[in-house]
Amino acid sequence: MDPLHIHRYARATVPTEYGHFDIVVFRDADAVEHVAVVKGDVRGQERVHVRVHSECLTGEVLHSLKCDCREQLDYALRHIADREHGAVLYLRQEGRGIGLGDKIRAYALQQQGADTVDANRMLGLPDDLRTYEVAGAMLRDLGVGSIVLLTNNPAKIDALRADGVEVADRLPVHVEPNEHSRDYLVTKRARMGHMLSDLGDLLFDAE
Repeated sequence: MDPLHIHRYARATVPTEYGHFDIVVFRDADAVEHVAVVKGDVRGQERVHVRVHSECLTGEVLHSLKCDCREQLDYALRHIADREHGAVLYLRQEGRGIGLGDKIRAYALQQQGADTVDANRMLGLPDDLRTYEVAGAMLRDLGVGSIVLLTNNPAKIDALRADGVEVADRLPVHVEPNEHSRDYLVTKRARMGHMLSDLGDLLFDAE
């Protein structure tokens, strides 16, 4: 068993609109369930394309336009579906780790003019509370050698490498901003260091 006490709990092949994936459910020590969506045989493979994605109920279930989470997840699933093997690791850490209730409280402050960073701080919360040790444990269980990480977030790369994951390369995740997510993406780039220059003038013009 992994030192984090995460263990594989269930596995089945599920047909989706993107194709057939192996869905592997892991449980951590607190009985929180995290999911690996796997394409092909990743065991022993190098440079496996992987998206490490954190849960976003508002974006993925309610189709909120305030963030780019649903579009990033959709992009990643389509990307790995087109490859011989790959994986999306879906981690249950809503609202950059602060939980759904505090995320909605932060949204209320954003309605009053605060950006996503200041809203968290006004609530006495960190800018980003997410951790990625679970993702590392899942990759070790799956037997993945090295990964090409689909992300715009350099902090995620650093955190995975600190946990012993070999991140061989990065691929950007291209998402077209909308009128509601535009300021959010500008804040992620300007204040959280996200690598979003590939979106070009759409974001630069908003600053």
